[in-house]
Amino acid sequence: MIRTETTSTPFSALTPDSLLDALESIGLRPDGRLLALNSYENRVYQVYMEEGATRVVKFYRAGRWSDAAILEEHEFSAELAARELPVVAPMMIGGKSLHTHGELRFAVFARQGGRAPEFDSGQTLEWMGRFIGRIHAVGALKPFTERPVLDIHSFGEEPRDFLRSGEFLPADLAEVYFGVVGQALDGVRNCFARAGKVATLRLHGDCHAGNVLWVEGDGGGPCFVDFDDARMGPAVQDLWMLLSGERADQVRQLADVLAGYEDFFEFDTRQLHLVEALRTLRLIHYAGWLARRWDDPAFPAAFPWFNSQRYWQDRILELREQIALMDEPPLWSA
Repeated sequence: MIRTETTSTPFSALTPDSLLDALESIGLRPDGRLLALNSYENRVYQVYMEEGATRVVKFYRAGRWSDAAILEEHEFSAELAARELPVVAPMMIGGKSLHTHGELRFAVFARQGGRAPEFDSGQTLEWMGRFIGRIHAVGALKPFTERPVLDIHSFGEEPRDFLRSGEFLPADLAEVYFGVVGQALDGVRNCFARAGKVATLRLHGDCHAGNVLWVEGDGGGPCFVDFDDARMGPAVQDLWMLLSGERADQVRQLADVLAGYEDFFEFDTRQLHLVEALRTLRLIHYAGWLARRWDDPAFPAAFPWFNSQRYWQDRILELREQIALMDEPPLWSA
């Protein structure tokens, strides 16, 4: 039997009626129309009101973050918004940003329109770099105290150990997979050693295209949403996910990003030793995340390929490619 992190069904208390009751408990008046948005870790809905603007409501997964850690995320995004950075911060209702209703914890946001950004444009990447540089300038002012640090243990060793403790892998691939993960983590440690001691700061933490909305018109540009993965870490964590393609493409993209970024915050180029290491940790962490969430009925429906022979074969090949990439010189030296 596959072992997962919890045995209770997550969000079992979240029904349409309880959702509407939760909003009414803080003085909102939904008209009953709900639209579930694409989110798996939490549950997020677009909610139409009897009067006024449509709201977006996020219900937090139990057991993931403490209330203090959620509030620290809220305070960070509010701090950025107060400095007129384009972020979607939770609304203060009744003097609070985090609300409870029975077992449910939730926050309410203004609905933000926009489209997916086009990261193949140098102008877009430079624009992204400017705003991430501004975020990091604020993020460096003080540390998180309730949220963790992105490190090798939490993003590599811990998910590996969780996968090993359960029957997630086909028996004929388990030894090969964990052997390759061990080699990959050795490569990650070598990358961190080459980078040396680099500063950590408060990050968005998951700065990919799905968490950025591009707003058209005057005053438009990128708008950052969903700081749920905010944590302490090296600045390059918020930059490397903007890079894709062949090495030459990534060098060009990096130059565009840093052209904007360094207008507002200095970038320590030693962190470029960490690009492929952080990409490797994300791959290991993602597999562990799927395993931890497998008791949530939304996950087997959304990720039916997980646990298949092909899935783990692809992960083995992917990590072998990363082992080779971590031995290459950092992008900036190309």
